[in-house]
Amino acid sequence: MTLGWADYAVIATYLVAITLFGSWFAKFQKTTRDYFLADRSSPWWAICFTIVATETSTLSFIGVPAQTYVGGMGFLQLAAGYIVGRIIVSAIFIPAYFRGELVTSYELLQQRFGAPVKTAASGIFLLTRSLADGVRLFATALVIAVVTDVPVSWTVIVLGAAMITYTVRGGASAVIWTDVVQMFVYIAGAGLVFWALLERIPGGWAEVVATGSAAGKFAVLNFSTDPKAVYTVWAGLAGGIALTLATHGTDQFLVQRLLSARSAKEASTGLILSGFIVFAQFTLFLVIGVMLYTYYQHMPAPALGRTDEILPTFVVTSLTGGAAGFIVAAIVAAALSPSLNSMAAVTVSDFYVRFVNPTATEPQMMRLARQSTIGWGLVQIAVALAAQWMERSVLDAGLAVLSLAAGPVLGAFLIAVFTRHVQAPAMLTGMITGAAALAWLWWTGAVAWTWYALIGATVTAVVALLVQAFRRSAR
Repeated sequence: MTLGWADYAVIATYLVAITLFGSWFAKFQKTTRDYFLADRSSPWWAICFTIVATETSTLSFIGVPAQTYVGGMGFLQLAAGYIVGRIIVSAIFIPAYFRGELVTSYELLQQRFGAPVKTAASGIFLLTRSLADGVRLFATALVIAVVTDVPVSWTVIVLGAAMITYTVRGGASAVIWTDVVQMFVYIAGAGLVFWALLERIPGGWAEVVATGSAAGKFAVLNFSTDPKAVYTVWAGLAGGIALTLATHGTDQFLVQRLLSARSAKEASTGLILSGFIVFAQFTLFLVIGVMLYTYYQHMPAPALGRTDEILPTFVVTSLTGGAAGFIVAAIVAAALSPSLNSMAAVTVSDFYVRFVNPTATEPQMMRLARQSTIGWGLVQIAVALAAQWMERSVLDAGLAVLSLAAGPVLGAFLIAVFTRHVQAPAMLTGMITGAAALAWLWWTGAVAWTWYALIGATVTAVVALLVQAFRRSAR
């Protein structure tokens, strides 16, 4: 079964509307400050909603329900760590960012260590964001392909083109304000799935509780000390805190949202509140997974190519009259929070102005900013096309990519904030060692990806401190 004409109309209308809405902000893009930081005019509630929308991609919308469809609610252990991590970011990193007129988070590393460390961190960001957001784009295309029978490749191209169009025209303002709209769209979509399942499950909510409880679907806490277990109390808290410190405290994708706030206080307020909203919506997504499991105890279970297909399969086989189209639009909404503008900011500020044209004028930087946005959009489309041959869960794959690179960069930022005696050579040695350690852990599968950020940051910081101490004693 595929979608009806009403569903296609809803999806097409949404794509056109959000592209036009984002493009409308083009008239406000006069300088790179406007294009990259929205002229630092975003209120705290917009910061909150754009962070939630940025963090809650299609990977979450389809991947989190799949977690409880086959397992339990252990993912919430990680979400709890996200909240604590945000509080720490607000205390440590945000004040440092607002003490200067920064365009990218990595400029803080240049102030402390000089260009080499900043360049390494910026390069890691561009590489990992290309991979992670390419996977995210693929996840969205996968959903649409399941429900429409349109090939994944064509869906990737159409979605990528829409994403590039409104980002290259509207800049950071387009990204932030389309995020605000899209958050409400996908939350409404999740609510619609919830009620649709509740109406179709014999016995309603009581049956969901009974069936889910009997199958252990509501289990949250896992006190296992197995380092290969992905979702445990220890990995969730320690790993969740470290990953949040890296993604929300050092990664330009999210830090750029914070830098667009009116003040450090408004950035902190929006960031911390977003943690509680994310926790609540992950709970909703996980409950939907339990409801899907319960529903298919009473109905023939679908044949799935991968577990991630369970939610879109229910949508297309059970919802009619435009409702399925709205859900697909909601899934698209969760995907179209692009990192292209932040990648362009890093390209212009951390590479072009630093190494190519230190005296670049505003028109030159604006021209390169738009060209970079298009270029990185094409790179992410290419990654998404290649991701069709990936076998693992899209949720775990996307988070694992970010976690692999997050540790070394986080270690550098922690050293920058808390010490003054570590110099660039020691810091670079620490980052290389941290990256090598994570590569080995990933290759051997010795620990779950939830530990990557913490281990990478710890190895990076410890090695940097030891190398600096050795250099000092050798003098």
